[in-house]
Amino acid sequence: MTAPLSPSVPVRPASRLAVTGWVLFDPACQPFFSLVTTFIFAPYFASAVMSDPARGQEAWGFATGLAGFIIALASPILGAVADAGGRRKPWIAICGLMLAAGSAALWFAAPGDESRVPFILLAFVLATVGAECAITFNNAMMPGLVPPDRLGRLSGLGWAAGYVGGLIALALVLVFFATSPDTGLTLAGRPPALGLDAAAREGDRITGPLCALWFLVLVTPMFLFTPDRPRGLPLAAAVRGGLKDLRTLFSRLKGQPNLARFLIANMIYTDGMVGLFSLGGIYAAGTFGWGSVQIGTFGILILVTGIFGALLGGWLDDRIGGRRVVLLSLGALFLAAFGILSLSKDALFFGLVPTAPGSGLFGTVPEKFYLGLGLLIGLVAGPLQAASRTVLARLAPPEHLGEYFGLFALSGRLTSFAAPTLVALVTGLAASQKAGISVLLAFFALGGVLLAGVRETSR
Repeated sequence: MTAPLSPSVPVRPASRLAVTGWVLFDPACQPFFSLVTTFIFAPYFASAVMSDPARGQEAWGFATGLAGFIIALASPILGAVADAGGRRKPWIAICGLMLAAGSAALWFAAPGDESRVPFILLAFVLATVGAECAITFNNAMMPGLVPPDRLGRLSGLGWAAGYVGGLIALALVLVFFATSPDTGLTLAGRPPALGLDAAAREGDRITGPLCALWFLVLVTPMFLFTPDRPRGLPLAAAVRGGLKDLRTLFSRLKGQPNLARFLIANMIYTDGMVGLFSLGGIYAAGTFGWGSVQIGTFGILILVTGIFGALLGGWLDDRIGGRRVVLLSLGALFLAAFGILSLSKDALFFGLVPTAPGSGLFGTVPEKFYLGLGLLIGLVAGPLQAASRTVLARLAPPEHLGEYFGLFALSGRLTSFAAPTLVALVTGLAASQKAGISVLLAFFALGGVLLAGVRETSR
């Protein structure tokens, strides 16, 4: 068993097979975020299940907000219990089953059938809570696998592998399953595989069950080969001890203002990321009329840049520090989000530069600009998220890593219900997707200002 991370006792690196099992967790989870929350299912839900894209963005935003609120309550408690109980894998198993069950239930989202919307949104909430809580426990395993000076590369490798997993899953869906609403054909120009009904949009709906199966297969090596912590207290005693420790967690933070400032900054800028990725595909569907094929192709290009960005970010993290990597990423995200808001279907720069109609995939000039800005987002999103968790791993007390990674998830989700909910509220009040998305700029700006005052340390 690998020794825990400690200021005085160096970590004995885990075996290559153990590290590989841990790394595969990210590509196991990523298709849920790529296929369901961003590029295929969410735009399908907003444009085909709901009668109006603005109403779809509003409903999806409220569901994302509800999931964030539940995660905000659960993550620090589960982290504290895991620290007291020792083992993290049983919790990953429970949360993973939630992810699989919720994803599989999305199959029932038939086009135009709004009677099923509450059930579908609750299934999405269940899957999201399961995914994020499983990530909390998986993150807490990371410092026990490699020495502190290799955390950045390990985290970056995990994110890059996650993007590869999302890329492969998205490509398979586009080639074999997801269809254009106009032609009923996939990106390969053929009807959907397995006899799926294009008219019933079964090629888009299959993304949920596919994510469930994908997760169950790829997470298996982690359970088989990656060492867990030794068994601690029995469950009932772990719950009591974990809750007791949790009561002292915030009081401990009073003596660690640097760590507290980082968690607040992470809370704010991660909130903006949640809003941008959960609603970006819906925004493109409403603004440009993109279907699953266009949005999915867009997603593939973003994921390709994300792979290189995550690897580059891990390398930069170990050399210039995670805080600087996150600040650079936030600056790029702010500029990209502002640029997206300046685009409309037939004009650039808030209508100042009209453009001519186009044809073909990404045929108009605004679509090409949107594509370029999306590639920039893909390039910096991985480094931002990977570097954030290494900053936490370097700042948090080693004996309470589970608690602090739970708090890390809490800080990333505490107001994550606020950003999608604010986007939903503004979208509904203004009846405008653009007005709703504009509120995300404030999250990136404020998060960056707070992070600039954090002093990164290294053990």
